[in-house]
Amino acid sequence: MKVQSSPSIAHQPLALVHANLIDPAASERIDGGVLIVDGLIRGIGPSVAAPNLPAHARIIDCAGDCVAPGLIDMRAFVGEPGAEHRETIATATAAAAAGGVTTILCRPDTNPPVDDAAVVDFLLRRARDTGRVRVIPSAALTQGLRGVEIAEIGLLQQAGAVAFTDGAHSIRNAQVMRRAMVYARDFDALIIHYAEDRDLAAEGVMNEGEFASRLGLAGIPREAEAIILDRDIRLVNLTGARYHAALVTSALSLDIISKAKDAGLPVTCAVSINHLTLNESDIGDYRTFLKLAPPLRHEDERRALVAGLASGLIDVIVSDHDPQDVETKRLPFAEAEYGAIGLETMLSAALRLVNSGEISLRRLIAAMTLRPAEILGLPQGRLAIGAPADLIRFDPSEPYVVDPLKLRSRCKNTPFDDARMEGRVKLTLVAGEIVFEME
Repeated sequence: MKVQSSPSIAHQPLALVHANLIDPAASERIDGGVLIVDGLIRGIGPSVAAPNLPAHARIIDCAGDCVAPGLIDMRAFVGEPGAEHRETIATATAAAAAGGVTTILCRPDTNPPVDDAAVVDFLLRRARDTGRVRVIPSAALTQGLRGVEIAEIGLLQQAGAVAFTDGAHSIRNAQVMRRAMVYARDFDALIIHYAEDRDLAAEGVMNEGEFASRLGLAGIPREAEAIILDRDIRLVNLTGARYHAALVTSALSLDIISKAKDAGLPVTCAVSINHLTLNESDIGDYRTFLKLAPPLRHEDERRALVAGLASGLIDVIVSDHDPQDVETKRLPFAEAEYGAIGLETMLSAALRLVNSGEISLRRLIAAMTLRPAEILGLPQGRLAIGAPADLIRFDPSEPYVVDPLKLRSRCKNTPFDDARMEGRVKLTLVAGEIVFEME
């Protein structure tokens, strides 16, 4: 392959050479490089080497580091509009770029919620003006996130929303959910639902079980998730709507998803990086940065989730990025807000599973790139000729310690405070433009 040098090329070609290419769609390892021209991938493999490149191309020697598609995060709270004190598009995308995330699907449970085409347009304009990575909006499934009246799915989709969800709110009324599914099906729209029986969860603040009893805290049973998930799958069978379970956290939920997939239903699911790499015991002495919704489960459940991810039953890994300020986290555990940041540490935390031998690197990357791209209908997430050059370079074994003060999110409520990690992102590209480069 010889690319001709031409002064008419508007942008300088960029080549990443001497890399271990992680193609989530390939079955074998590829060594070589990636050539980027005008924001698109134009060459892949051993032939992308210095002798074959135009004289004016910029060459980055990856020295054996991994090069993969940029991560696509299907669940993150970016703060705008209305919660800029927690996060902004500028700070969220800076954190994302540093963590190798090149596309964020932002939650609609803002103030005002994303239930109007004007708010979708606002988010797209703000992302264009202040964002470092791609920000794509999800819109509310019901008006005002109240779970009563269905939002204008057609108009919101036309405005640019790519999925429909009530964010951290679970729709209680089965009839409303059925109507929403019928409406979404007619527009071939994706429904993402946070499954939780709010009555059963009640005043619970962590996983129900022996550990919660020892801490003297009210528990949330895993059945609170499974009951609503089972109801939703039955409604999918009734309506034929495309459905994505926002978060699954237990073997009960995995059993429901498995039966739905075996029946050929259009169902997918995600797991958060927190539930894959942490369990309820990590809460220790009331560590509120690990107060999450859904709660961290027992170690047996964590292992079931890892097995489900390795087998392909779980489709996607998400950061579940949910920044909370100090005033809402430095409280007694029962009173503290739910949530943790995760955009910047998602890949490093996930690589723990690779380094421990629990999952292959290619399967891990696929769950954060190709599968979310397929579910959302995006062209990113691939190492393919003609695909957008959203790429990351990372060293999967480089060690470091998480310093919350150095994280780029506006809030610092990381569950990995002072944790020893392996795996550093060194370079992040969006449409061929460098948006992050490690110093």
